[in-house]
Amino acid sequence: MRRVITLLTDFGTADGYVGEMKGVLLSLAPDAVVVDITHDISPQDIDHARLTLARVWRRFPKDTVHVVVVDPGVGSARAALAVLSDGRFLVGPDNGVLSPALLIAGVRAVELALPPGASATFHGRDVFAPTAAAIARGEPLEALGADAMRPVLRRTPEPMRRADGALEGEVILIDRFGNAVTNLVAPRGGTVEVANRQIHVRRTYAEVAAEMPVAVVGSSGLIEVAVRDGNASRTLGLERGSRVVLRTSS
Repeated sequence: MRRVITLLTDFGTADGYVGEMKGVLLSLAPDAVVVDITHDISPQDIDHARLTLARVWRRFPKDTVHVVVVDPGVGSARAALAVLSDGRFLVGPDNGVLSPALLIAGVRAVELALPPGASATFHGRDVFAPTAAAIARGEPLEALGADAMRPVLRRTPEPMRRADGALEGEVILIDRFGNAVTNLVAPRGGTVEVANRQIHVRRTYAEVAAEMPVAVVGSSGLIEVAVRDGNASRTLGLERGSRVVLRTSS
């Protein structure tokens, strides 16, 4: 069986780090299908990677091996993990980036031993890629390490219900279009208060004029604040952590 191995990193593609990882993967698991999720995660941005992983990991078939390398603590005392969750495998640093899979009931995680001679600055190549290849060849999780007792978990903040009935949330991600993704979930309708503006929640971006702000329910189910044909982050001064208030239609 040809297993899929995916890669999600903050390496970019200019320096060849991704190519080195692929070389290891295909040398050790030549039948694997290697798929790039993205290598444009903001450098060292664990939450950006975590939220990206949350969108994609269960879109892939069972037995897929996801390799996630956003690892500002590489070479430190932080652990390295292999995880089995909902029929998929995940490999990466124990810094919270694998939380979407670790929060699923029935998950199992093991702590990986570092191979002799592993680079202190490139565990993607020397630890995570060989582990992913071993899993793709059929090696069982229990052969890779001892159970991880307390993996690091990171969670998206929960919105707060205010006394006036509105929900107060925050921007959790700015995407490459400058859209501000929030932690708010809404039915159709309602208004969003952000950056001293009241913005109606619409179905599509096209329901407002060019360069006007709009709120939509994005493909992840979360409310996003955008500017049609523009950049909401720049236009409205939004950044991660900016306060957003949702008032739903009665």
